[in-house]
Amino acid sequence: MSPYAMSMLMSSLAMGTIITLSSSHWFLAWMGLEINTLAIIPLMTKMHHPRATESATKYFLTQATASALLLFSAAMNAWMTGEWTIVNMNSYIPTTILTIALAIKLGIAPFHPWLPDVLQGLDMMTCLILSTWQKLAPMALLILTSHQLNTSLLTLMALTSAIIGGWGALNQTQMRKIMAYSSIAHLGWMTLVISFAPGLALLNLTIYLMMTSSMFVMLMALNATNMNKLSISWLKTPTLAASMMTGLLSLGGLPPLSGFLPKWLILQEMTKHHLGALSAVMALSALLSLFFYLRLSYMISMTSPPNISNANLAWRKKNNLSLINPILIVLSTMLMPITPMLLM
Repeated sequence: MSPYAMSMLMSSLAMGTIITLSSSHWFLAWMGLEINTLAIIPLMTKMHHPRATESATKYFLTQATASALLLFSAAMNAWMTGEWTIVNMNSYIPTTILTIALAIKLGIAPFHPWLPDVLQGLDMMTCLILSTWQKLAPMALLILTSHQLNTSLLTLMALTSAIIGGWGALNQTQMRKIMAYSSIAHLGWMTLVISFAPGLALLNLTIYLMMTSSMFVMLMALNATNMNKLSISWLKTPTLAASMMTGLLSLGGLPPLSGFLPKWLILQEMTKHHLGALSAVMALSALLSLFFYLRLSYMISMTSPPNISNANLAWRKKNNLSLINPILIVLSTMLMPITPMLLM
């Protein structure tokens, strides 16, 4: 793709998200989401492959449906209340339609089936953008309207997302599909707490963005798209393989890594609201996710392919990592010391 076209598309992506984040009017927010959708579709189809075209088509249809539902809910709310402001959603039907529209945009279960299929047909850089940057605008709208949304519906979707996100990745071997189900599971945790403590949902989103970005950057550096390629990464780049193992355990939520911090605080918040049974089910669903993260960690660190080379030293890949990768790795694994500051 031409650098000029790429710069224009990336600028449009940034502009669409900024318009949505800075708007207080539903029409402006919808316009920002549409700019976002239209800007990423050429990035999806730059591979000139049938799978990429299929992914772009699926993404366009689901996002168009979600945008139509969002505009419909905003118009219905304006008809009932006479206002187009985002923070004034008081009617039951518009808020329910809005919740469904944002769930489709984010890929929250039961509106999740498009996400693994779309990610599987794209290259790693586009997957990174789709899993991180494209979550910002819908999640901002969800946080802005969280005090007016149906808590029971959000809790049901959160529980479904956490279970499906863990269950769906158990039999996957493709890294892009595994990261898609990981995204669904993390979105479930954010959706669960968003009605009770939007600040915690924002913290969870921030840590999720850092962990997912570092994971995709490491996958791009290793050129690993499935589990078999991960198993030979230790011979090529031992340091990066060790960092990836730590990042995977952080995604799984093991202490004392960064991924444990939001889960711990969310379960603490749920028990404060006397939702012990729900907290127990969410904690058990996290074990499903932890299983496939541990399986990937085992593949990276404790398995090695048969060595058919006569050389004594294994071949080492040239280190072409940028400065951003070590920073992301440190942030996605070592944020637990800031917990007392957050609790205060």
